[in-house]
Amino acid sequence: MTPGAAATGVKSELAQASGRKQEIGFRSGSHYFYYVYFPWKGLNVAREYVIPANPKTTLQTTQRGYLAAAVDGIHAAQADATNPLVEADIVAYALYGSCEPTPRTWFNQAVKDWIDQLVASKLPCLCSAGAITPGASQLGVSLYLWEATCTAGKFFYGTSKTALINSEDAVIATQEATATIAGLTPGVKYFVQFRPDPADPAEGARSGIYFGRPTA
Repeated sequence: MTPGAAATGVKSELAQASGRKQEIGFRSGSHYFYYVYFPWKGLNVAREYVIPANPKTTLQTTQRGYLAAAVDGIHAAQADATNPLVEADIVAYALYGSCEPTPRTWFNQAVKDWIDQLVASKLPCLCSAGAITPGASQLGVSLYLWEATCTAGKFFYGTSKTALINSEDAVIATQEATATIAGLTPGVKYFVQFRPDPADPAEGARSGIYFGRPTA
């Protein structure tokens, strides 16, 4: 069966499961094609992930487990009633993904970060409910950390999304990271990204890249 034919079959079969996330995988040659089907904003959506190598190996089984955990974690954040992953966070992760040598969608960037953390024996830390509040020559920033043991980090910022060369310590309480970045130039667009500190259990994780303009 070709990947295209399989995709058609997957969508047909899973279209019966309205309102529930479904997953299906199959092997074609040396690749394992993994589909995640779920309703999103009233639409039936199927995302495809291709994982090379023999799906019977221990490593391949581990990879599939990492992928499933990432997808479940992201969907849980989207459905959360208190600190949901919303449009602003999607835009932020998309901007982050656009900085990569091979640009990625917001979803693929979030999934890659999650898997990379697990591969490095670190804890994933998805970020949601991100907000930038402009003030006089400053920006107030806040976001929710989905990893409870992430307790130290900084907001890195700059006037280019690829050169976040300045930083401000984050205050983290009950999984919310906040900071006030002062001394900024009014009207200039600043980009901001949260990063856990070295030695933090979530070291290496990244939020999306948010942006805002301080007022005069």
